[in-house]
Amino acid sequence: MSNLGELWRLLRPREWVKNGFVFVGLLFANAWHQPQLRLRVLIAAAAFCLVASGVYIFNDLFDREQDRNDARKKSRPLAAGRVSAGTAVILLIVLWILSFGLALLASRTVLGILLLYIVLNVAYSVRLKDVVLLDVFIIAAGFMLRILAGTVGVGIPPSQWLLLCGLMIALFLGFTKRRAELYATVNGEPGSQRKVLGHYQPVLLDKMIVITATCVILTYSLYTMSPVTIQTHHTEALIYTVPFVMYGIFRYIYSLHTRATGSDPSQEVFRDPHILFSILGWLVLTLWLLSRH
Repeated sequence: MSNLGELWRLLRPREWVKNGFVFVGLLFANAWHQPQLRLRVLIAAAAFCLVASGVYIFNDLFDREQDRNDARKKSRPLAAGRVSAGTAVILLIVLWILSFGLALLASRTVLGILLLYIVLNVAYSVRLKDVVLLDVFIIAAGFMLRILAGTVGVGIPPSQWLLLCGLMIALFLGFTKRRAELYATVNGEPGSQRKVLGHYQPVLLDKMIVITATCVILTYSLYTMSPVTIQTHHTEALIYTVPFVMYGIFRYIYSLHTRATGSDPSQEVFRDPHILFSILGWLVLTLWLLSRH
């Protein structure tokens, strides 16, 4: 019988931080005062945690032979043989059934978004992860589906500026992830590399990172100054949160180029105290500004 600790590790709970994107709509639509809406968003986020864990299990099942030859991944439960493939399949099915049930409690739209998320990720694992640029856009699509689950999925009209900003953040994280992986390859770190990295050059990724980082700052800044935003939140002061966004982005790029980190955004957030400070500072200031009106 598989160790419960190994099964828990198979779920990759540290990756659940990515599901924070589900709460974006609740925060910026001035809707957190509505208990029913808060509950539906929480349910949607929980459903995404379960469905994403199922996707990670599918990825590990599909890549377990390759992972055994990778110095960083060979210790994963399936690659190391500490969890059997049969047990993993059963756990995957249970997770997805539970996630579908939770999604239906939120809305049928959330269920549809989860199904689309699964289809995209299965296609990514089987084939599309080797298609240059499209691989990063599929990663970004996963983040966008989270935002849509927490907005359209529960009846919150999403801000167009925030959707665009969310897309730029997702693309930025995707390109920095590939750049960090390319650093690891160039530095001769052990383990097999992704096939798609052979189609990426450092200069190309650096340009994409600069473009998306610039777009994140611009789209978020324009959102804070939008007449619709000011009317919704009754404040023009959200512009003062922009420096936190800029510092976080610049620090992430600094860490990428000086320490070759960034291949796992969910870990990088907690690894660098400067990035964590910028996120917490932005969140605290934003909540304070929005709660004043």
